[in-house]
Amino acid sequence: MAIWNLGSINADIVYSVPHILAPGETLSSTGRAIYLGGKGANMSVAAARAGAQVHHIGAVGADGIWARDRLLEYGVDTRYIETIGDLTSQAIIAVADDGENTIIIQPGASTLIRLESVQAALSEAHTGDRVVCQNETNLQVETAALAKQMGLKVAYAAAPFSAKAVSDVIEFIDFLILNEVEARQLTEALGKTPQELGVRDVIITLGSRGAEWFETEHGIHKTFEAYKVEPVDTTGAGDTFTGYVLAGLDRGQPMEQALRTANRAGAIMVTRKGAADSIPDLHEVQTVRL
Repeated sequence: MAIWNLGSINADIVYSVPHILAPGETLSSTGRAIYLGGKGANMSVAAARAGAQVHHIGAVGADGIWARDRLLEYGVDTRYIETIGDLTSQAIIAVADDGENTIIIQPGASTLIRLESVQAALSEAHTGDRVVCQNETNLQVETAALAKQMGLKVAYAAAPFSAKAVSDVIEFIDFLILNEVEARQLTEALGKTPQELGVRDVIITLGSRGAEWFETEHGIHKTFEAYKVEPVDTTGAGDTFTGYVLAGLDRGQPMEQALRTANRAGAIMVTRKGAADSIPDLHEVQTVRL
């Protein structure tokens, strides 16, 4: 089996700050670094490092060839990453001393992906493969609809959050993952809780408190506690969690096992700086003591 990820690819420009800025506040940073990031890239790296075969569908600008090459180094198939225009998507990230962050996204090439690229990629998919989308690219609805038509399993990570984006893809997906703030916003916008949307598997991440899983077909509801660690940088933790869950399911793990493994991966990841470059591999997740 394989995972096909219509995903963003960012250059993450990360500034270390004493605390998250208040409106109107100016701060001097205590450090600056550039990493591979983007929700899509993070998920592809996480799934690949968790042992899945991952194909990334996306785009970079002429300034982002290094990002495509870095994905390849992590074991991601990059044949369907095009070079479009001059500007790779960017994220300007401020990370506070307590590990919390704020992020500004400059969309760039990730919003210029061609439908022909998606169609060419998915023409190689097989029954049982999984397709995942997030809200940092174009063509989410078209990709989810095509995947559904092909009989593939379709997952959607509802971030950056837009109730309309979720509503537009909801009929095509069987796996929805979002955090508790997004879940509340979705309920307010649509008048339904996430588990009332007709999606078979719904995961709500709870940050340092773990995650909830709803399997709506049989009415299953389980909570999974997070590991207690001292966070250094929470950027990409949710993406790491998602990538590991999907990789576990792709390898045939039951949802409970995939979620526990993903919890461990996320806990390790937040003790390191950076996004995609800080994601642990499966051996680390299985052996590091928490």
